[in-house]
Amino acid sequence: MTSFASAFPLLPGKAEQWKQFNHEMIGSRRSEFEAFLQRQGVTREVVALQQTPQGDMVVVYFEAPDIAHAFEVLGSSQEPFDVWFREQAKDTTGIDFSQPASGPLPEIYIDWQAK
Repeated sequence: MTSFASAFPLLPGKAEQWKQFNHEMIGSRRSEFEAFLQRQGVTREVVALQQTPQGDMVVVYFEAPDIAHAFEVLGSSQEPFDVWFREQAKDTTGIDFSQPASGPLPEIYIDWQAK
């Protein structure tokens, strides 16, 4: 299992919209969200909102056997939920996940777990 961790800036004034987006995913659209994660191969995901002096940040951590595959599905799937997810992400963060990444994935330095 590999892991991914990163922080994405929220666009100014988009925190409430982003919170509603997340409430929908774990509420009325939960089954679609879970199917989306399964298509990506994600086995665990943690998403947090971090307020900083530079603005609000979305902190994302997830685990999957193949991180690149997870991003391929995120960027190219035409499943209705997946398209909706990309639109919401772009509208709140400005990041267009349908476009190729402009840089490498984050490099993990410490990945510790109690035995």
